[in-house]
Amino acid sequence: MNRCINTLAAISAAAASFAVQGAAAQDVKLPPTLAFTAYDTGTAGFNIAVGVGKMMKDKYNTDVRVLPAGNDVARLAPLRAGRAQVAWMGSGIYFAQEGVFEFGAKEWGPQAIQVTLSTIDCNAGTLGVAKDIGVTQLKDLRGKRVGFVVGSPALNQNALGIIAYGGLTQKDVKIVEFASYGAMWKGLINNDVDAAFGTTITGPAKEAETSPRGIVWPPMPPGDREAWARVKKVAPFFNPHLATCGAGISPQNPIESSTYPYPVASVYASQPADQVYAITKSMIDGFDAYKDSAPGALGLEAKKQTMKWVVPFHPSAAKALKEAGNWTDEDQKWNDNLIKRQGVLTAAWTAFNTANASLDADKFLEGWMKARSDALAKANMPNGFE
Repeated sequence: MNRCINTLAAISAAAASFAVQGAAAQDVKLPPTLAFTAYDTGTAGFNIAVGVGKMMKDKYNTDVRVLPAGNDVARLAPLRAGRAQVAWMGSGIYFAQEGVFEFGAKEWGPQAIQVTLSTIDCNAGTLGVAKDIGVTQLKDLRGKRVGFVVGSPALNQNALGIIAYGGLTQKDVKIVEFASYGAMWKGLINNDVDAAFGTTITGPAKEAETSPRGIVWPPMPPGDREAWARVKKVAPFFNPHLATCGAGISPQNPIESSTYPYPVASVYASQPADQVYAITKSMIDGFDAYKDSAPGALGLEAKKQTMKWVVPFHPSAAKALKEAGNWTDEDQKWNDNLIKRQGVLTAAWTAFNTANASLDADKFLEGWMKARSDALAKANMPNGFE
């Protein structure tokens, strides 16, 4: 409970800090060492984090350790404990903010997790499907094996959001669970599963492309509004996107697909404002040094940021973006509302947890989801998980 109260105070303090600091530029002063968490070795998120870390070493003499972690809980735990300063997340940042799935457990609850920079580039985030099973449309996955990762609500909900385009639900496919993202993609190559969620530029997807099974990315044309409405109902953070790079994809052979910001360099609202500012500004100022270090890194450019998404920027990151000429009054208003949402969720969690800490895990989660829904309705905010 104390952690939640402190988190709520941190959200308010961070917002106030941005208002006081204004947009005056500051020198970048990174600490001697930093730790990042990221997806498994070889993934786009891991490779981009390594590229940013090398820039920080070369430009600021800061040693950066990148710690691979197989699921969202494992990526956030070191950040929450203060053992890491950035978690390179996917859509799991949204689930953590909302306090749903694994983050609805007593040990977690809604997290005041915020964005520094994120990337959307030429790649897509969607389901890769083994070419040897003959699937060309998402609806063809009925009865096929779809990969899930234990402890990773982001990857699992992403997969369900994608198959929703084809009119399918979890009941229409066979779920196969794996211990990590990397293990899931190895499972696709080894014929233990038929489809796995990932970004088209991830290393494992390229391995699958050159394997005997091959890989295809079933298309998601934006013109099918009913199909996209089904996607948005399950995974509101997805948007249509024309992919021009990745395994089997090129500008000459693009695919109408889907995307969301990935990876997202994530921090807590409670982290020191000067630390978050320095990390963000170093990534903005050092962009040219790492932009070609890994596929997808180009999307971290300040002018390419997704300004109106579902998770707010940290106020100190917003300060750095404003200095870079990429922050408007409209962006500030949107961001303020998202920070307000985090405050509503944290207050609801504190009240519920105080009164219901003795419930068993299943009843606790059920009760929390009701309390969460009621709190958001009272604040006139969308639920997102009807």
